[in-house]
Amino acid sequence: MAATKLRSPRSKSKSSKVGATTVAIIGAGRGGAALMEIFASDPLVQIVGVAEVNGKAPGIALAKRLRIPVTRDYRKLLAMEQVDLVIDVSGDADVWQFLQDFHRMGVTIIGGASAKFMWELIEARIRATAEIEKTLNKYQSLYRLYVKETGAAVTEERTRIACEIHDGLVQSLAGVNFKLDLCQQLVRKDPAASLATIKESKAQLKLAIQEARQVIFNLRPLHYDKMELIPALTNYLKSYETQSHIQSQFSVTGDEAILFPRTKIFLFRIIQEALSNVQKHAKADRVSIKLEIDLEMLRVTISDNGIGFDMDTVLRDPDKWDHFGIRGIIERARLVGGEGHIESKKGRGTTIIVEVPLVNKETVDHGKD
Repeated sequence: MAATKLRSPRSKSKSSKVGATTVAIIGAGRGGAALMEIFASDPLVQIVGVAEVNGKAPGIALAKRLRIPVTRDYRKLLAMEQVDLVIDVSGDADVWQFLQDFHRMGVTIIGGASAKFMWELIEARIRATAEIEKTLNKYQSLYRLYVKETGAAVTEERTRIACEIHDGLVQSLAGVNFKLDLCQQLVRKDPAASLATIKESKAQLKLAIQEARQVIFNLRPLHYDKMELIPALTNYLKSYETQSHIQSQFSVTGDEAILFPRTKIFLFRIIQEALSNVQKHAKADRVSIKLEIDLEMLRVTISDNGIGFDMDTVLRDPDKWDHFGIRGIIERARLVGGEGHIESKKGRGTTIIVEVPLVNKETVDHGKD
């Protein structure tokens, strides 16, 4: 490896750090690379040269990228006009012995155990920083997913409620209006028929009120003061059976009090999405919802006796993920730290299993004996 001509710090380029401590590093192995990586971004440190005899040392490429001069002879670093600090991380006993005998005014030399401790500490900091960045990237991805899912859920919910109002409430009110017009025509000609029509209008209006209440409930499915999941699901299933004509069986084990409010909301939406898919696609007449809550795991199992589908075909087609509602269920489960699994075969129905680990912070207030 050809030696690079080393210049004095006094002839540094404009990009040099003014007033910085000038440092020379002996050794471009793991230790030298760690020192270069941390010092390169430090405005108070200027690396003026690196010495390394091994042309394949990991720090050589880094030094070239940072435009740090490299030499095979560490003595050339010591001969530079101005070096404030020399750090030996070569691990060579002869080099360290030479440096211990080297004395020059204004030059500090660090080597041996002290230098090793320094670069190991710096390397640990680099690893910790990388781990923090990795964790931040993970949570940023989850946050983007949360924002995307929340926006999609709002749009989907608005569309669904708009359809409910149009197909149910609006039609009922239109029918009441028609009957009242008819009453107005019959009130003098046929009072008995008019009275019968008024009774029919009253019954239809009562139905419209019930439909309006259901729409309001779907907008706000949980009581936000108490956040009661089980009563909300029970009420929802009653309405679901009436509208879909699908018999539902609901069973619960465990205490919902150990769940976070956010987990309850997402769980309700997952069950609501799954049941909506059963109504749209499964052609089923029965569905069961089993909710299991213990101190370590929340599990919900939704099974129908419908026509099912070929999972392999659906999983290969991203569009079908959305069509069958698989993506929404899996993504909602991920947003509360859980996982969603779908099992289905043609002619054998579909089973959806969602599992959410319950960490200690969820159970600390309720998990004590």
